[in-house]
Amino acid sequence: MISVAIDGPAGAGKSTIAKAAASELGYIYIDTGALYRAVALACIRCEVSTGDEKAVEEMLPKTEIRLVFFNGVQHILLNDDDVSEQIRSEEVSMAASAVSAIPVVRAYLLELQRSFAQNADVIMDGRDIGTVILPNAQVKIFLTASPEKRARRRVKQLEEQGMEADFDKVLYDIVQRDYNDSHRKTAPLKAAEGAVTIDTSELTLEEAIDKVIETIKEKTV
Repeated sequence: MISVAIDGPAGAGKSTIAKAAASELGYIYIDTGALYRAVALACIRCEVSTGDEKAVEEMLPKTEIRLVFFNGVQHILLNDDDVSEQIRSEEVSMAASAVSAIPVVRAYLLELQRSFAQNADVIMDGRDIGTVILPNAQVKIFLTASPEKRARRRVKQLEEQGMEADFDKVLYDIVQRDYNDSHRKTAPLKAAEGAVTIDTSELTLEEAIDKVIETIKEKTV
């Protein structure tokens, strides 16, 4: 089985690019960030502060998170409720950054994530896939872009969804999340040893997808 680990900061296009590459190559795409977002949404629904590690830990045994595939499309279930759309809000995004820094949450999701790569060729994206989740992945990619470029892409995405978006606020949130993700004690965001860094700042989406596919093919021939 071939495992591809794609890491990088928020808004770098990891999910979109990884999903397209998986489709092209016939791999299964696993959006691990959705798992942390689901935990974050559970905290919000249960009115549990993401800053209260003990409260979050006590909530986890009552939280069931599953990834399922409908017609080849990944859906995230939180206690049997399909929350694939709800977990994409800005509120959940910031909360996910907070819960991902909690060691017990990472331990709770670790084996679940690793199990996906045992029975199929997968492309998995997140913050610590190459460093922690799949350290033996045959292909490791660190996908990045400038904060400004990522903010513009996020604003465009939100506007296309009919949501209002303030560029300065989105940029601030991205910079803050970059800092939080790279400075947390547990599994901080960083390029894995041996990872190929791809900066998509000046690439179109199609060019970025092609670059990732090219890199995977080069590493797996």
